[in-house]
Amino acid sequence: AMLKEEVAQLQADLAALAKAQAEMDKLREEEHTAYVSNKADMEQGLDGVKLALKVLNEYYAKEGKAHTAQSGGGSSIIGLLEVVESDFSKDLAEIETTEETAAAEYERQSKENAVEKTTKEKDVEYKTKESVDLDKESAEMKTDREQVQAELDAVLEYLEKIHKECDEVAETYAERKARHEAEIAGLKEALTILENETALLQRGSAHRRALR
Repeated sequence: AMLKEEVAQLQADLAALAKAQAEMDKLREEEHTAYVSNKADMEQGLDGVKLALKVLNEYYAKEGKAHTAQSGGGSSIIGLLEVVESDFSKDLAEIETTEETAAAEYERQSKENAVEKTTKEKDVEYKTKESVDLDKESAEMKTDREQVQAELDAVLEYLEKIHKECDEVAETYAERKARHEAEIAGLKEALTILENETALLQRGSAHRRALR
């Protein structure tokens, strides 16, 4: 019973583990999909800023008086774009680091879950086999015990029968012995009477001879 309870608990643990892994798989897929999309947007935006900076720098780098009046405004725009470029670069690096960390954690946890799954499945296999073997042994022991009990009952019944027959034989022998003893006593008594009568006759015969 304890082994079956342990197997049931292991199976419940495996079901919970499978559910947790499925949720992790779904979350990782969603995170990766969002990462790919965000990274593409970040790279596109960063490329656009870099291209704008290149065009502006080339434009204001050209010689000519026509550009002199606009150099102050151009510097402000270039400075703003450089800040945006820096922010985009940092954000891109951050989402890449976040993705790498999330992917590594996912791989680590998935491997742990796989090891735990394998271990618990082996435990279920071993404990199930052990439980089946115990049930089989228990059934065999019950059968053996029933056979032994049947044999014991048969022996007891036979002994009781023998004992009864012995008692009957003993009673018959006792009766027979008593009858023989009574017959012997009767014969002894008859012999005694006969001897007494013989002796009496002999004395009478001797007395008659003496009178002649």
